[in-house]
Amino acid sequence: MALQKRLERYSLGVMMAAASPTTSSSAAPATRLTDSHGRVIHDLRVSITDRCNYKCVYCRTGELGAQYAELGIGEYLRIIRLFVGLGIEKVRLTGGEPLLRHGLLELLQELARMRTLAGEPLDLALTTNGHLLESMAPQLKAAGLNRITVSMDAVDEPTFERITRIPGSFQTVLAGIRAARDAGLTPLKVNCVLLRGFNDGEIEGFAHFARRENVVVRFIEFMPLEEGRLWTPQIVVPLQEIVERIQRVLPLTSLPPREASETARRYTFADGVGEIGIIAPVSQAFCGACSRVRLTSDGKIRTCLFSQTEHDLYGRMRAGQSDAELSAFIAGTVQGKEARHHIGEPGFLKPSRSMVHIGG
Repeated sequence: MALQKRLERYSLGVMMAAASPTTSSSAAPATRLTDSHGRVIHDLRVSITDRCNYKCVYCRTGELGAQYAELGIGEYLRIIRLFVGLGIEKVRLTGGEPLLRHGLLELLQELARMRTLAGEPLDLALTTNGHLLESMAPQLKAAGLNRITVSMDAVDEPTFERITRIPGSFQTVLAGIRAARDAGLTPLKVNCVLLRGFNDGEIEGFAHFARRENVVVRFIEFMPLEEGRLWTPQIVVPLQEIVERIQRVLPLTSLPPREASETARRYTFADGVGEIGIIAPVSQAFCGACSRVRLTSDGKIRTCLFSQTEHDLYGRMRAGQSDAELSAFIAGTVQGKEARHHIGEPGFLKPSRSMVHIGG
């Protein structure tokens, strides 16, 4: 009953959005996507596959195949248009490994034609493991991609390949990073998930890497999203420790956030050359300013990484619901977005899917 009331509340605005979801603010709905905690939702992460050509030890148990279905490119486009008509301004394509997905360039080309409610182009980004990036970087840029993030969990070659379990992967990813930077997919971010006793010895090396390669290195606290049962609080390397260790070799200066919903604490080096970011969802959660929702590769809305419930948008689309009905469902679902996660608290439950199946 509560969900039905939310749907009724939003129906007028979302019908207006569905009429012209990619045009400028003249067709803007009466209500943008907000949740019951007053947060405006403007960031959508879309997993376009849960397949991956890596099997990183902290993420996968070893299998390479997809576990869930993938939608057609046209189906992703229809769904994303509905979100854009409700105020989404940033779209990040994820996986799995999105560069494996047939039709990716066509998807990007169509997304690049969309306009936000303010009439601006979408901010289009993509997260990749970088294995296929060297050859694809110029094509991705030409198709309309703005920025790219590469997952890279070590700058020491043997350590990196022990993590990915793919021989030769380090040099391949390094070449991909340089190709993406040269293609103008900047600012280029390199994400490193830290695990104590496993790759926490890479912190200082990554600080030098950020300066040498002219990339933004972002350290991410390890979250309980792996396929196995590896996570414990003791494995997490917290923000303060990361900062203190870098300070010993390269003094840091804090940078202000670009926007309230930014997830990373930003730092530059004392001479202004290079940037480090630290995403600390465990030790310094940022849920209060969260601006994002996720769509899984099989078309389900997740309002939080740690949601215990998924909302089957694609099932409604297959059943023949109109754009207005689907938009109303999106708006009502977002209203129920969780206030925060509960990592480390008594009774905490991992989500039913791991990160590779949710989309990073």
